[in-house]
Amino acid sequence: MTRYLALLLLVLCVASLLAGGAGLGVPPSTILWLLRLPRTVLAVAVGAGLGVSGAVLQGALGNRLADPGLLGIGGCASLGGAVAFYWGLAAAAPLALPLAGFLGAALGGLALFGFAARAGTGLAFILAGVALASVASALLALAMALAPNPFALAELGDWLMGSVADKTPATVLLASVPIAVGCAMLLRLGTRLDALALGETTAASLGFDAAATWRWAAAGVALAVGAGAATAGGIGFVGLIVPNLLRPAVGERPAALLWPSLLGGACLLLAADLLARLAPMLLPLHAQPRLGVLTALLGAPFLVILARR
Repeated sequence: MTRYLALLLLVLCVASLLAGGAGLGVPPSTILWLLRLPRTVLAVAVGAGLGVSGAVLQGALGNRLADPGLLGIGGCASLGGAVAFYWGLAAAAPLALPLAGFLGAALGGLALFGFAARAGTGLAFILAGVALASVASALLALAMALAPNPFALAELGDWLMGSVADKTPATVLLASVPIAVGCAMLLRLGTRLDALALGETTAASLGFDAAATWRWAAAGVALAVGAGAATAGGIGFVGLIVPNLLRPAVGERPAALLWPSLLGGACLLLAADLLARLAPMLLPLHAQPRLGVLTALLGAPFLVILARR
């Protein structure tokens, strides 16, 4: 399965480099290196981080409805971006927006990490994430209500819908490094997740520290999801969809699902971005739909189906 996903990802990357508003074709070198390559790399990095984060959380909790959005890291990143828009930092410096979003994600991750260091159960960990997400959502709504002008509010709303377009190479590099570190941390949890899936008591009897596993998971998800949200805005449901789609082919063992979910998340987000680029050619649209909107349209029915099962 991993080989097939890697081959699919390679095909999608080539298609992403060739796809434009007028269809498929070899673009000029300037467009290729400054526009399409950063967009492709960022879609792969963000999708990979979301996919493997979802697989880790679902495996550790034994719940197929677990999603990285539960932890509130993305909400904290959005709050950091709102601050950048509110104070005019996003317009003053190109890197101010991703830096502010990453700072918000880092602060949220530290809060979550500190709680995970004390909490010894996954339930307490998730409850802390839900509380963090609620606080970040309330502060974000307050920032939008107190926006200094309608232009800042419009820019903030547009950014919150999520997109990997029009990102500079420096911004992509700024996001890709922490995402890669976070994914590496999460991929090392395979054996621990297999033990934790048997129950925290059983894992402890086998010599695995459940609290330490949650600390590593909190740090890895904070890096992998927070850096992506800080750069690409709100993109949800990837971490929910991908592990559930791959589980029938890969199996129920959490460790076996990590690498396929990483590649599958990259494939799904890259395919969604390709669909967003080609949508104005196929549908009566005047502009490309936002990436976060497409993933929400895909994920919401999927969540309803899973919940009914």
